[in-house]
Amino acid sequence: MEVKTSLLDNMIGVGDMVLLEPLSEDSFLENLKKRFDHNEIYTYIGSVVISMNPYRSLPIYSPEKVEEYRNRNFYELSPHIYALADEAYRSLRDQDKDQCILITGESGAGKTEASKLVMSYVAAVCGKGQEVNKVKEQLLQSNPVLEAFGNAKTVRNDNSSRFGKYMDIEFDFKGDPLGGVISNYLLEKSRVVKQPRGERNFHIFYQLLSGASDDTLKKLKLYRDFSKYNYLSLDSAVVNGLDDATSFRTVKNAMQIVGFMEDEIRSVLELVAAVLKLGNIEFKPESRCNDTDESRVRDKNDLKEMCELLGIEQTVLERAFSYRTVEAKLEKVSTTLNVAQAYYARDALAKNLYSRLFSWLVTRINESIKAQTKSRHKVMGVLDIYGFEIFEDNSFEQFIINYCNEKLQQIFIELTLREEQEEYIREGIEWTNIEYFNNAVICDLIENNQNGIMAMLDEECLRPGTVTDETFLDKLNTVCAEHQHFESRLSKNSKFLNDHSLPHSCFRIQHYAGKVLYCVEGFVDKNNDLLYRDLSQAMFKANHSLIKELFPEGNPSKVNLKRPPTAGYQFKSSVGTLMKNLQTKNPNYIRCIKPNDKKAAHIFTPSLVCHQVRYLGLMENVRVRRAGYAFRQPYGPCLERYKMLCKRTWPHWRGPAREGVEVLMADLQVPTEEFSYGRSKIFIRNPRTLFFLEERRRQCLQDLATLIQKIYRGWKCRTHFLLMKKSQVVVAAWYRRYAQQKKYQRIKSATTVVQSYARGWQARKLLRELKHQKRCEEAVTTIAAYWHGTQVRREYRKFFRANAGKKIYNFTIQRIMQKYFLGVKRGLPCMSPVDKNWPARPYRFLDAAHAQLRSIFHLWRCKKYRSQFSEERKAVYQEKLEASELFKDKKSLYPSSVSQPFKGDYLEISKNPKYQKLSNCVEEKVLLADVVNKINRANGKGTSRILLLTKKNVVLADQKTGQVKASVALPDLISVSVSTQNDGFFALKLKEGSASAVKGDFLLSSEHLIETITKLHHIGSTASDDGEQLDINISDEFLVQFKQDKVCVKFIQAATKNGNSASCKRKNNRLLEVSVPAATA
Repeated sequence: MEVKTSLLDNMIGVGDMVLLEPLSEDSFLENLKKRFDHNEIYTYIGSVVISMNPYRSLPIYSPEKVEEYRNRNFYELSPHIYALADEAYRSLRDQDKDQCILITGESGAGKTEASKLVMSYVAAVCGKGQEVNKVKEQLLQSNPVLEAFGNAKTVRNDNSSRFGKYMDIEFDFKGDPLGGVISNYLLEKSRVVKQPRGERNFHIFYQLLSGASDDTLKKLKLYRDFSKYNYLSLDSAVVNGLDDATSFRTVKNAMQIVGFMEDEIRSVLELVAAVLKLGNIEFKPESRCNDTDESRVRDKNDLKEMCELLGIEQTVLERAFSYRTVEAKLEKVSTTLNVAQAYYARDALAKNLYSRLFSWLVTRINESIKAQTKSRHKVMGVLDIYGFEIFEDNSFEQFIINYCNEKLQQIFIELTLREEQEEYIREGIEWTNIEYFNNAVICDLIENNQNGIMAMLDEECLRPGTVTDETFLDKLNTVCAEHQHFESRLSKNSKFLNDHSLPHSCFRIQHYAGKVLYCVEGFVDKNNDLLYRDLSQAMFKANHSLIKELFPEGNPSKVNLKRPPTAGYQFKSSVGTLMKNLQTKNPNYIRCIKPNDKKAAHIFTPSLVCHQVRYLGLMENVRVRRAGYAFRQPYGPCLERYKMLCKRTWPHWRGPAREGVEVLMADLQVPTEEFSYGRSKIFIRNPRTLFFLEERRRQCLQDLATLIQKIYRGWKCRTHFLLMKKSQVVVAAWYRRYAQQKKYQRIKSATTVVQSYARGWQARKLLRELKHQKRCEEAVTTIAAYWHGTQVRREYRKFFRANAGKKIYNFTIQRIMQKYFLGVKRGLPCMSPVDKNWPARPYRFLDAAHAQLRSIFHLWRCKKYRSQFSEERKAVYQEKLEASELFKDKKSLYPSSVSQPFKGDYLEISKNPKYQKLSNCVEEKVLLADVVNKINRANGKGTSRILLLTKKNVVLADQKTGQVKASVALPDLISVSVSTQNDGFFALKLKEGSASAVKGDFLLSSEHLIETITKLHHIGSTASDDGEQLDINISDEFLVQFKQDKVCVKFIQAATKNGNSASCKRKNNRLLEVSVPAATA
């Protein structure tokens, strides 16, 4: 059998960059562009996946694709994120190795979508069951909640994560998910109070105002108009492709699935509304007697509404915005706040309120999705954290975001590049050393505990005296001036005499992703992240249960005078914990790249992609893979897996594992340049060699399975034969007994039959003799009677006249007729015209009179019956007659409609107040009002509509609202098509070019089809301009015009899921098939 090669060889471009020839930066970019232009957005570098953001939906994430990549070799199919997810999941399930998937890249490169795809794939391939499905659904539905509260539109990404998320998904020994734990890192809370130009606040604010019901907004004291809230930017309030109203409903549904109670959801929305109200509070100065200005709330309406939402006394919060209390040991000093300080306090409260609400949401989600069992779990971590950011104005948020990305790059360097080289050296494999940039020096510049930038910032925030952003920059210039990756106006690396792009209030760091200019304005305040104690205590006094939980430090009985840790210190500790966590797991990398800055599809900007390729270290990764080997495995597992490929190693190898592998590779005649022997592992250079081994192993396993099946089938057949042989002896014995019994029964039955026949013959012989004797006696009596009659007639013949016979005949006929008429009178049928009974005629010569009398009686009976009719009833019977002419012997449904009266107005539309509005819209008298189903061409399903028929129009209206959906003038109706089957489907075909035919013909279904078509035919003939009759087409196959397309409607007899009712199903774009159950006799 021919060995199957990898599908990577048959792709557009090169699917694995390790196989790229020649290898250069230009060829690397050209290969990415070629694959991107053909919608191939995934490319491998060994086991690393490069993901290009297509900025559009692609049909490569269907359930069929999931099954295609399930339990497949990583290199067996075309590059896909599902391949990496499957490899990580199978390693976790089968090899008991904890996994982590690190998704890195710039903002807008598609990291969040990549994490969703990984989670959705794992959810699709793991086990099933009610409890497992519940856990999977909760894990997946946590994403919409966190995205709504933690994502926002930026200039680079419409759904940018403004927080870092690391989720540990816990599995049991079978690989079924048990739960998860989410960690969040540094929400960008400054966005709550201020957004850069062209960006939005967090999604939840816009979703709440757009998607909440009017009643909900009224309870939250909010308006839909974004312009009424100072915290919401207006220049990008509406984003193309984002439906905030729909997203709000999705978020509420996700919160319910995750496990939030209704009162918890209401509390969360009240806090979101309070943040919006908080931004509308404005202050005015008020002079005091000591020539100082004191802040006062300008308009107390928003303050009042916010206090009502949170259950806070208005005077308490108003005082907290005007005064600040400073405690030092046993002393308390109260100072007034000016307007600027009041605005600072307001914004600090808004940021803290939203940030703590977000942390509470994460904690609440963790309570719902955490694993219930305490046994050891397998863990798969998925890291979705902010990408590297370089904006026009970069502040404290961008600084710590880029610091986190430096740490992630350091992890990538340590776990991928450096460990690759160290392992080769450790195994004694010949290695060409590759120089690569180690960004540890940049991480040390930022996080060094002695003279790092973050340490200097914390020192400035904690030291007494006047602390400003300028003093912080001066300290950096003193400590970091000689560092090669730090630049400022006063550093030795700035060359400020020639570089005029470096402002005095900024410093520049040369990150691995490029140089970034940071403005120090706001660094100290954002790092301090102070919230006045008066505001904390005011929040704790609220009657709102969730507010008390968010501000525990406001409890007067638990006052802590210790200064809280800075924001930078907290983030640095969180990142350190994350790095330690990642070090304990087997890493899997997805490197996300955005092809352009316009967020547009089909655009590939080489310079932008080249910049990302450089700072992601992808070229170095390719060089390491090409200089080294794509696959490695210890000798023991390798021999155990492939030993069946060689007769000398199968089934057991007695010597050392390495010698067994050497014998195996020599027997398979694998070229020596394709592999090398290390001290404890074998290294395979090319994936093709690995595929060759896997294919040979698969073939060998098939042969072994065939051998096992053969032996098993032989044993099974022998066992079956012996059982059959034993059973045959038993069956034969029982059969012989049964045969003898049946033989005895047959002989006994035959004897009885012979005896019965003999007795019968004797009885019949005696009967014949008795009958002959009786006939002889009767014959003698008859002859005697005739003889006596002859004698009497001969004696009295002289007394009869010549015409006596005629009179006797007439008298006899008269008596017969009299008797006949009396019999008819006594046997007359009922007066119903449908009664076909009539007395039988006694003599054949009365046939003509009998038929004439029957006809006369029927005509008289019909006249008497008609004289009782009103004009309306005459019209109904006239319609019944017309229905008979149209459908009798033509449609199977007609016989069942004969006994049903034609009511016309089945809905009592003029009396029913529900349809009062619809009745007013129709000017003419309604001749027919019934509920029909309008058939949808897309799926064959029906939508309930009200059908109204007047002398001039056919009207279709919505059943629930009574709104008129369509009105067709009867002159525009050219024909009606129905089937011959026992169904209620009919098509109204409209005149081409008429105003009514804009949307095409109508395909309807009615329970009163015969009456509807009969009335249409009758009224359509009178309404026609030229007096032509409406054409009724009865066929099991006809065409219906839907807008620009003609669709064939075909009727077949088949069993349906609906029992005795017909069902319509779309077969393709040109065929609707109606299944009609066979008529029962």
